[in-house]
Amino acid sequence: YTFMEHVVLVIHLILTLALIILILLQRSEGGGLGIGGGGGGMGNFASAQSTANVLTKTTQIVGGCFFATSLILAIMASRGGSQPASILDEVVDNPPAASSSASPGTDNTGINSESAPAAPTDAKKPVDKPKTAPAVPIAK
Repeated sequence: YTFMEHVVLVIHLILTLALIILILLQRSEGGGLGIGGGGGGMGNFASAQSTANVLTKTTQIVGGCFFATSLILAIMASRGGSQPASILDEVVDNPPAASSSASPGTDNTGINSESAPAAPTDAKKPVDKPKTAPAVPIAK
């Protein structure tokens, strides 16, 4: 990430928390989830109508800013350049190297592979029978 992406991401997270708090403070029409919905709202600091207007306007502004930062982050992510799009792309492009604790001339059994006789390549492996599901009797 670049510095600018970090700044926009932090602003986006702050707007997310503010939006959650503002939504929970608003008076619920159904009477269920609003925290600030009791008698008078905001501890009788202001009238219920003016508090609702301020919270609604603030929620609209914060929601618009949240939407804008979402678009900015999406545009920044799409202009990533040569970075892989996902972790799986990175694994496919750069397969992990085979790690072995044995020395290069030996296999995992400790036998020197250069002097060991080669295994026969014409050995036929038994063919596995296709597996079928067991028969289940039908109840009548």
